[in-house]
Amino acid sequence: MSVPPVPAEPPPDAVVAQREPRIERPAGTRGPRGHVGSRPPTYDAEPTALPAADPDDLGDLVADTVLDGARYGTCTLRAVSVRGDSARYRGEPRRDSLLTARFGTGEQALLLVAMATGARATPGAHRAAAEACHWIGRAVGRSHARLVEDIRGGRRGDLKSGLHRLTDRSLGRLRAGAGERGVAPEEYAASLRCLLLPADPACRTRVFFGVGPGGLFRLREGQWQDIEPQVADVRGEAVLGFGSPPSQTPEGDRLTMDLGIPTPPSSYEPAPEPPREPFRFRTSVARPGDTLLMCSGGLADPLRGEPELGEYLAERWSLPEPPGLAAFLADSQVRVKGYADDRTAAAVWEA
Repeated sequence: MSVPPVPAEPPPDAVVAQREPRIERPAGTRGPRGHVGSRPPTYDAEPTALPAADPDDLGDLVADTVLDGARYGTCTLRAVSVRGDSARYRGEPRRDSLLTARFGTGEQALLLVAMATGARATPGAHRAAAEACHWIGRAVGRSHARLVEDIRGGRRGDLKSGLHRLTDRSLGRLRAGAGERGVAPEEYAASLRCLLLPADPACRTRVFFGVGPGGLFRLREGQWQDIEPQVADVRGEAVLGFGSPPSQTPEGDRLTMDLGIPTPPSSYEPAPEPPREPFRFRTSVARPGDTLLMCSGGLADPLRGEPELGEYLAERWSLPEPPGLAAFLADSQVRVKGYADDRTAAAVWEA
């Protein structure tokens, strides 16, 4: 009688594979990436050269990266400022500055996130950015009780005019500092962007204000919305009472000849100042699940210019829980070829 063959023993690995269920990686949990786009950026991914240091002024040194976070009321805050690839390679200091501060206690507390960017290719740009953040922080801190009342009461007009004054005063001090240093105002200047977050869980109003370029975005239901306040530009020919005067009278008589030579200022009138950036302001009511992102131009530009970066961050930041500090840092510095400026970002997740 024939005996059936004994089946061969499967290898140990095969037994384990049969007994243990297969674990699928959930959708939307890809690991962090170093860059997006078709090619990696030219510069190294990690810092190369340190900025030059003055042994008698070590307090002027700026760290390559600053990272902060908090949780108050219904919102979780993550904030970071990272030196750009170009500055890392050239040994230049980070021109971006970041300030996170809480004024007051309990439900009366107010959170301020301020970020500033110093003028490009000017000495002391990092100092100007830091001073801009400190001046606006001092102004908001001294007025925080009134600001909390206005935010709770929905007094948008009072908020806009009050924050406009505080911003003008802060940047005015920066211009005065330029005069003391003997440089032109545009050489010791900074853009400034701020976010006010009440700690009261019953108040979901978020207030943005500032001057200069950058970005304000909202991630809602997995899609980015660009909610940067737009400033209307004045275009077209000059009209009577606005802009330049007409070159002739209604009867056709010529008044002057325009030779392209600027008229020197009168001894009775101050010389005109360079045009200032317009004030930007926006209030928004957060919904549960929203993520609000305020950032400097170093992150706003690639977000607008490289769709893959927006898709990647939307996937990473749409998870049920906000990222930790290390994960937020990794996400914020995903690189894009052609964009090498400092990046400063503050994101708020709404529970």
